Amino acid sequence: MKNITYSWQGIIAKRLSEPAPLIQILLGPRQVGKTTSLTSIVEAWPPSQFVMSSADDRQVQGVLWIEEQWGKAREILTRSSQDTLLVLDEIQKIQNWSECVKKLWDEDVRHKRKLKVVLSGSSALSLQSGLSESLAGRFEVIPATHLEWSEFKDLTGKSIEEYIFFGGYPGALQFMNDETRWRSYISQSIVESILSRDILLLTRVDKPALLRRLFQLGCEFSGQVLSYQKILGQLHETGNTTTLAHYLDLLSQTFVLSGLQKLEKGFRKRGSSPKLQVHNTALMGALGGYRFEEARNNSSVWGRYLESAVGAHLMNRSRCENFEVYYWRDRNEEVDFIVKSGKSLLAIEVKHAARKSNSGLKRFKDRFKSAKTLVLTSTDLPEFLVRGPLL
Repeated sequence: MKNITYSWQGIIAKRLSEPAPLIQILLGPRQVGKTTSLTSIVEAWPPSQFVMSSADDRQVQGVLWIEEQWGKAREILTRSSQDTLLVLDEIQKIQNWSECVKKLWDEDVRHKRKLKVVLSGSSALSLQSGLSESLAGRFEVIPATHLEWSEFKDLTGKSIEEYIFFGGYPGALQFMNDETRWRSYISQSIVESILSRDILLLTRVDKPALLRRLFQLGCEFSGQVLSYQKILGQLHETGNTTTLAHYLDLLSQTFVLSGLQKLEKGFRKRGSSPKLQVHNTALMGALGGYRFEEARNNSSVWGRYLESAVGAHLMNRSRCENFEVYYWRDRNEEVDFIVKSGKSLLAIEVKHAARKSNSGLKRFKDRFKSAKTLVLTSTDLPEFLVRGPLL
């Protein structure tokens, strides 16, 4: 496979070229190329004018590590008139990281030290509170997203069907010709790292087994609307639906699985039955129980893959383009996705079978007369996955 240049790599490089950039926060899922991208930026920097370190290192000891790396960068800065870069990878692993970064950054501002700082993280769950409470006004977030169709095609030369099944984790693509090995990589290197290190290690989860089963269920039923009670039934669990909703939120904040909410009267309906949606269809392929050819040749199963591919694309784009994604239902009529940007609405129906009715779109249009509508077939999908929703 070819090497890939990530879009966010260019964004960071451009912002770092500005005279007085803010702290750059590269935030996105595990295993989408954040470290590779940051390494490329560092390699293009003048020799001996940077410090790069990762909190994944087992020798890292709390905020002392941040202070040590920051001190090294300051020392370089005192010896040279050139720009100095500090890159700290997987910063969310350090407890109280944001208070430490705020203190050091504010010291540099007071002393007019022009240190350029990039931080990366894999969990909005662990980063968001620190950003909003401690670092307000001092940072910019750059979303790192899963590999999109155009990038997958350029990287592998494979088909749209293979993209829909094998998804957008760059490191896993080398194993596409060996599905057993590919599944093992997704399960062990990606899923287990997210569950164990980005959720269970960093936040309180009273029922870790329930969290794991919920994630598995979400991958199997991506594209379907299930009530919380039905989810509990599928999991053979008796428990609090509030806990289940909380666990689904944890999974969403680590960019693997979300529960899309129902749109009603132009607003999210709180407490509605969630529509399960993976952020990367590789998770369906690896955990959904079907091999590529089996899924591709099963019309009903492949229909769910097509719909989930559209949903995953929308989840990716929503982080970069600031729109919201919902579903809509009125009695027996349903619309797969509603894209909301300000007061603008776009209703999207994904059709695998030509005979599928558009009555849901018609009823939605009757209710929201200014909304735009879009019907996507498998033929339309490649173009849509390049240009995205146009409001």
